[in-house]
Amino acid sequence: MTEGPDVIEHRGFRVFAGLLDRPAQDALVDDLRACLRVAPLYQPVTPRGQPMSVRMSSAGRFGWVTDRRGYRYEPRHPGGMDWPPIPDSVLRIWDAVADCARAPECCLINWYGTGARMGLHQDKDEADFACPVVSVSLGDDGLFRMGNVERGGKTESVWLHSGDVVVMGGEARLRHHGVDRIRFGSSALLPQGGRINLTLRVVT
Repeated sequence: MTEGPDVIEHRGFRVFAGLLDRPAQDALVDDLRACLRVAPLYQPVTPRGQPMSVRMSSAGRFGWVTDRRGYRYEPRHPGGMDWPPIPDSVLRIWDAVADCARAPECCLINWYGTGARMGLHQDKDEADFACPVVSVSLGDDGLFRMGNVERGGKTESVWLHSGDVVVMGGEARLRHHGVDRIRFGSSALLPQGGRINLTLRVVT
């Protein structure tokens, strides 16, 4: 991790620009590949049965899942296997920026390929909103949109680059947010292109 990264605040979202240098990003990708060998990426569907454009997996005590039964946390991958532990390289990021006594119980791994996006949503399936959500960007740039606690109203957008980390705590904890699009080819981190987003959460 870089020392003294720029910290920019938008609507309470704290963006640690360039927190992870290239060697740290490469090591993190290697650790994530090991996780995905245990719990492979899969394409989830919404409760309405619509396939999501991202592919996902998780690490930690719980994984966030969505299917016809709804949005929730589960202790096992839809394929039946346990989620792998959260890598130490990921936990060090949490320790560096979260300012939280509790450790994350879920590391959601989202992979954005061609045409993938994430609509405006709240992270509200957790029990303790006093704990922040920490988001890590790897690979191609993503246009991150930040909204309000209530749906609607004006929003603000910022491009997130590989190695950027966002902390959503305090007033930003329940604000709507999403990813409108990916700028493909903007990073050489992932050989096949695309963007990985990690979302660290305390669940219970």
